[in-house]
Amino acid sequence: MGKIILASASPRRRDLLAQIGFEFEVVTSDTDESFDDSMLVEEIVKKLAFEKAKAVANQVSVDSIVIGADTVVYYEGVILGKPQNEAQAKEMLAMLSGNTHQVLTGFAVIRLSDNKVVIDYEKTNVTFRSLSEDEIDIYIKTKEPFDKAGSYGIQGLGATFVSGINGDYNNVVGLPLCSLSQCLKNEFNINNI
Repeated sequence: MGKIILASASPRRRDLLAQIGFEFEVVTSDTDESFDDSMLVEEIVKKLAFEKAKAVANQVSVDSIVIGADTVVYYEGVILGKPQNEAQAKEMLAMLSGNTHQVLTGFAVIRLSDNKVVIDYEKTNVTFRSLSEDEIDIYIKTKEPFDKAGSYGIQGLGATFVSGINGDYNNVVGLPLCSLSQCLKNEFNINNI
């Protein structure tokens, strides 16, 4: 089967992949995450996931299977990345307050032995309840928003903002476990259960 390599520094992705029973190593790279603004968001997450996987594939042995992923928060035609400062975090959270946004995660799997590549994505709709300015300010002071796309973590205190979810919860955390495990099983004959 070969070694599974997770091409991500995200502790959340590492925990999710471990949660479903896969043994793997983590290898990261400094991948350029810029993209063409004219691309569809679905194409952006797939492209970035592939670029991350490809960069790591160039560093590892030929018997490896590399998994790359990229997650974005998307609302009204705008990709909300990780906030650079408190003002940006506040702006994003105010935008999401009382509204439904999408979280998209692209994933790419590369098997080096035969250069097989499968790239796909998952989309989840997340609805926030209305947030007060005080709630947003208090949340920002916890520092939780600063390494999260869209300025919140659904697996942390940000869960208290989510009034509804339609789709894969794990996708919002950073790795669509259902889609990914089906891809590994059906396309690469790798079973976790």
